[in-house]
Order: sequence, then C-alpha cells, then structure tokens
Amino acid sequence: MSLFKRPFVFINSAMSADGKISSVERKQVHISGKADLSRVDALRAKSDAVMVGVGTVLADDPGLRVKSEPLRNARIKAGKPENPLRVVADSLARTPPTSKVLGQGSLIAISAAAPEDRVASLSQRTETLLCGEKTVDLPELLATLHDKGVRRLMVEGGATLNCSLIKAGLVDEIYVYVGALLIGGKDAPTLVDGVGFTSGFPRLKLISLEPLESGVLMRWAVAGA
Repeated sequence: MSLFKRPFVFINSAMSADGKISSVERKQVHISGKADLSRVDALRAKSDAVMVGVGTVLADDPGLRVKSEPLRNARIKAGKPENPLRVVADSLARTPPTSKVLGQGSLIAISAAAPEDRVASLSQRTETLLCGEKTVDLPELLATLHDKGVRRLMVEGGATLNCSLIKAGLVDEIYVYVGALLIGGKDAPTLVDGVGFTSGFPRLKLISLEPLESGVLMRWAVAGA
C-alpha cells in the first residue's frame, strides 16, 4: 500500500485530578457522572468503530454498545448498524469467550503469537483478524478497518493502547474528562502508560475547555498526527 489510509482516530477517557484512569486494583472507578456518560454515548453513536485493548476487557468487561435507544434508532435510520463495530486489540487472544464485547459486530485483532486454541475458541463468537507477528500491528489494523469502511474510530482505552497509538502517530484528537477526585498510587494507570517517552514528547493543541458537572472536559488535537 503506497499511501497509508486510516480512520480519523480519537481517544476518549476520564481521569482523576491527579491523572489516574483507575486505581491500583485496575478496576473501574466512576470518575464522571450522567452528563459525561451521555456525552460518551453520543460520541460512540457518531463513530464507525470503537476500540479497546485487551486489558480494558479483562478489567471492566465493557459492552461498547450505544446505550441510548434514540441514538441507536438514528443510526439505523441513517442506514448504519445499530452499534459501531467493536474492536479489541488482543495480541495473545486473552479475551474471555464470555466477554460482553463479543458477538455479531465485533472483531478481535490478534498476532501470530496467539495460541491456536484461544483463537479457535474466540472465532466461534467473533471475527478474528491476524495483524502482526508478536504484537498487533496497529497501522495494519487501522488500514484494514479503513478498508472495511471505518472512517471514524473511537478509542476507549486502556493506557497501554493509548500510548502505542500515540507513539505510532495514529491519534488525531484526545477528549479527556477530568473529574473532581483524587485516586493516587504510583502504580495506578494514567491516561498514557506503556513504554512512555524519553524525547520527542508529543505536543497537544487545546481545541476546547468547558466545565462539565463537577469537573472539566478538555479536547486536544495531537500535533503531527
């Protein structure tokens, strides 16, 4: 492929005032309230696909479907599926076969290193896509999603996937709701974990800043994406 085509990619996340997206237990923490959850549902409804890493699946078991019936009906009226395509980046096929994310309209991206028995088990409940040798090749995955008609991809975590996408220059915008609470813990996950950066730190341009409930919503553009 001479010209790399990919969807518009944006990360959406909620974090505490000290930058944590979860506690040291890596279990879901309710950082935002009803207004922000409605905003997230609307973003989801406007997307062609929603993606998470396997860590988020193991920690939270998200469904990644549009919750609002009017929003689902609007998608159907527009000739779209009721829900966006649900994508999990899962190099070693660790997604449990009972996960809520699975079923019609889901896709698990795996690597060649994934055990065959796990892949076979997942293949009974979802589409599996081989991308990469030891880990999921994210540019290849995004190019394949683009070929499938995905033009707007919403990323809902976690911290390692966020880091990998940003490091590869694959993120266009970041939405962050900062809640009015502290979580703490040096081992608690932040918005961007993974290997991190020691130089060439990604620069952000603030698009908007608005109070929401007891916190604040920030929207950033990622320079050079």
